[in-house]
Amino acid sequence: MTKSVIEQDLTIDGNITSKDGMIEVKGRVTGDISSEAVDVHTSGDVQGAIVAKTVTIQGRHTGRIECDELSLHQQAEVKSDVKAQTLSSEKGAKLVGKVQITG
Repeated sequence: MTKSVIEQDLTIDGNITSKDGMIEVKGRVTGDISSEAVDVHTSGDVQGAIVAKTVTIQGRHTGRIECDELSLHQQAEVKSDVKAQTLSSEKGAKLVGKVQITG
């Protein structure tokens, strides 16, 4: 799996697509992300839709998430509508929005 990293000092305005890869967000993205896997690090901030099989949020996200597996870490701050097959959350994670778990 190919991995693309958006570093802390990088801001992207626009949509990102990685058909079979993984996208790590350490910086800021304003736009939609579509990928096999998305990992938003503690310093990461995404404003837009995320569509992927696996999504891990440690930082901030605002928008919409559609995935098979969603994992929210302790410092996650998510304000979005979520549609996922499974959701795991550590103590301290914040999630505000409509949540649909399809199992």
